[in-house]
Amino acid sequence: MRKPALTFMLLCALLMGCDAEKELPPPNIVWMTSEDNSKHYLKLFDENGVETPNLAKLAARGIKYTRAFSNAPVCSVARSTLISGCYGPRVGSQYHRKLNPVPLPEGLDFLPNYLREVGYYTANNVKEDYNFQKDGEVWHESSREATWKNRAPGQPFFYMINTTVTHEGRLHFSQEVMDSVQTQSDPSEIFVFPNHPQTDLFRYTNAYYRDKIIQMDDHVGDVLAELDEAGLRDSTVIFYFGDHGGVLPGSKGYIYESGLHIPLIVSLPPAYRDWADRAPGSENATFVSFVDFAATVLNLVGLDVPIGMDGKPFLGPKMDWDQVNRREETFAYADRFDEKYDLVRSIRKGRYKYLRNYQPFNVDGLMNQYRYRQKAYRQWWDLYQTKQLNDVQSAFFQPRTAEQLFDLEQDPYETINLAESPEHQEVLVDLRDALTQRVKSLPDLSFFPEHVLINEAFTHPTQFGSENKQKIGGYIDLANCQLRPFEEVKDELEKALSSPDPWMRYWALTVCSAFEREALPLAAGIADVAATDDEPLNRARAAQFLGITRSEDPSQGLLSALYGAADPAEALVILNMITLMCDFHDYNIQIDLSMLPQVLQEDSQVQRRLRYLAPDSFS
Repeated sequence: MRKPALTFMLLCALLMGCDAEKELPPPNIVWMTSEDNSKHYLKLFDENGVETPNLAKLAARGIKYTRAFSNAPVCSVARSTLISGCYGPRVGSQYHRKLNPVPLPEGLDFLPNYLREVGYYTANNVKEDYNFQKDGEVWHESSREATWKNRAPGQPFFYMINTTVTHEGRLHFSQEVMDSVQTQSDPSEIFVFPNHPQTDLFRYTNAYYRDKIIQMDDHVGDVLAELDEAGLRDSTVIFYFGDHGGVLPGSKGYIYESGLHIPLIVSLPPAYRDWADRAPGSENATFVSFVDFAATVLNLVGLDVPIGMDGKPFLGPKMDWDQVNRREETFAYADRFDEKYDLVRSIRKGRYKYLRNYQPFNVDGLMNQYRYRQKAYRQWWDLYQTKQLNDVQSAFFQPRTAEQLFDLEQDPYETINLAESPEHQEVLVDLRDALTQRVKSLPDLSFFPEHVLINEAFTHPTQFGSENKQKIGGYIDLANCQLRPFEEVKDELEKALSSPDPWMRYWALTVCSAFEREALPLAAGIADVAATDDEPLNRARAAQFLGITRSEDPSQGLLSALYGAADPAEALVILNMITLMCDFHDYNIQIDLSMLPQVLQEDSQVQRRLRYLAPDSFS
């Protein structure tokens, strides 16, 4: 690890500022996070939210960021980005929950360790949830009892405190709760997103969640009161933010704005206000995202941002404010969430949001056991099955297009796809090219299947990415054949189906499934892959194509691939396909658990899928 050269005394000298007469001691830094909160539920950020008086007071003394984003819509991936300052798909931290933790890139350390080495006391109360290996401690304290109060007298501190009252699990209430608990927020006056069913259950769920936001605000008030009582507000930089988007259906676990767009307030003490270019009580529409937070904290304490961090500071001394204020872009990623797989990337630039669905035949509403503990999810699915939804509400359970483009000023809930709009083609191509350049330049490891990364990459993920950058670029180019007419790419796909590289074959099969029946001219070659490919994942992907196109029943091909899988991550992708075929293509695929290797049966994520697909085997 690159060691910061500054001692605590040198840090104090550095922070005296440009004016020698004005000494600035190192500031304390507090990160207050609330779990599972997008900006949509706080009136401070959205007209349809609830009042949060304590956050309003903090905003009056600070800056409200109206364009702040998590780079991922789920806890572990978002928090891994925060603690490392690195994009997950570049460093291997993009999967939730981790099947295999990854090391930090060589030369980088966790954010708290940089601060520890220049004299800071670091405390985390309580959640870590990192997808990284930990070699030793990350914090001085990390527990439910952790506090800045255990520091040495006068020692600066970095304190992270997490509020759990708004977590997704709080919405796993029963019918008994719904019948007996009257919400503080009036369900009849609640705004329900237009893509959601306009039902009593959705209104109650929204109201119940807003009550949790109010409780969260009370907790924020308690934290601020403690700092006030200790006389620390004038020496402490305070961040408040949601740890990713909200938990109403279609938010957490999805890279729509409700899963990414977070509330953010930063309060700088009076002596440090030159470290921002806004007055207290103002708003800032600069784009900032979680990948920038570590770099910003390092800048606040006078440390250089290490080579290898992806983020850039947005506060602190010696900033180029013109450059900061020109930032109008954020990048996001969605891969596996527990047992549910997908591969989606997005880039937002100004008012426009571009989503690239690399497996568009997947549906957002595919069963995810933890999500569907929420009654509103189950009702949404039931209403879809009984054809009681309109087109906008039904989209959650239908295949997507490979590209989606939304004008968020006109369509904040992402219901009108402009990808085929003639007047938006220039914007579409600009964002498409920007995202393609982004995933190639990382390079994005997810273009290899997860089980390959676990077995071959996750001892040195960034080195693996560097060594395989050309291959990854080739997979991305092949995946982008989805964006061209089939007749134009037919020969390229046919050639890739017989490539000696198994993952070129994989991406050719994926693209063919995206084309659905348009790709039937290649069905004979795909059937040959289904019967003979060395890779169980490719045999499964080929069988899935045959099932999607109704060329033949995919059951035996998928089951044979599943029984031949040797790795839980490999089996999970195949189980994802089986779930899709059963729930959205009306196949009846019966899994014989006795045929599964023991290593698969013992994996907790595999068990989640099996309990759904073969419940009688667990009764």
